[in-house]
Amino acid sequence: MFNRLMFVLLCCCAFAVRAQDTSDQPIVLLTENFPPYNMADDGKNFATDTHIRGIAADLVREMFKRADIPYSLTLRFPWERIYKLGLEKPGYGVFVMARLPERENSFKWVGPLGPDDWILLARADSPIKLDTLEQARAYKIGAYKGDAIELSLTEKGMNPVIALRDQDNASKLKAGEIDLWATGDPAGRYLARQLGITDLKTVLRFNSASLFLALNKNTPDEVVAKLQMALDEMRSQGFVDEVMGRYL
Repeated sequence: MFNRLMFVLLCCCAFAVRAQDTSDQPIVLLTENFPPYNMADDGKNFATDTHIRGIAADLVREMFKRADIPYSLTLRFPWERIYKLGLEKPGYGVFVMARLPERENSFKWVGPLGPDDWILLARADSPIKLDTLEQARAYKIGAYKGDAIELSLTEKGMNPVIALRDQDNASKLKAGEIDLWATGDPAGRYLARQLGITDLKTVLRFNSASLFLALNKNTPDEVVAKLQMALDEMRSQGFVDEVMGRYL
């Protein structure tokens, strides 16, 4: 009887240790080059920890610090890969992600981290004038592969010209390879400025979205609540506006 009792107690202790170890595992945070929200210091498609900066990167770091939740942070490429990891792997999170109705039940959400209006940009000398998105069907539209904007245009049957990096669309627009660039605001303008391209104009603003940290559905609700509480506190104290001001 004594040996059996000791065996049960040892099993319970081992289970408790494993449970504690699991809860202490850092959340694996993944992001991509999406200035001014997240970007590698050297502009490359891989970076870790302190070599990642941007509005969202700064906010997420502070959020996890205040919530006292361990994490690791990696910037990778392409977006479709990190989206799939966040969707399928417990303990993973991805930012920044537009919180769309079709994604709502696929993740747990913390945010918003910032706005992401959807716009169509043209060259400043372009004669194109649009009142509706439907009118844009007559033109060649560039979009970023796997991005929510590209997916939305594709679902509408608009067949956008796909680029592997959103900043490539700025160069294509400047060179006349596309007529319009479907991108986010302020992200698109920021990317164009980094390439020295400033002579662009907005011909249509066709959607308004907010960007979030998307956590795998298996993330405990208490973790999500702690992070949201930390972000809400940061916003009320003016920290969010301060970070925005650093980049915009």
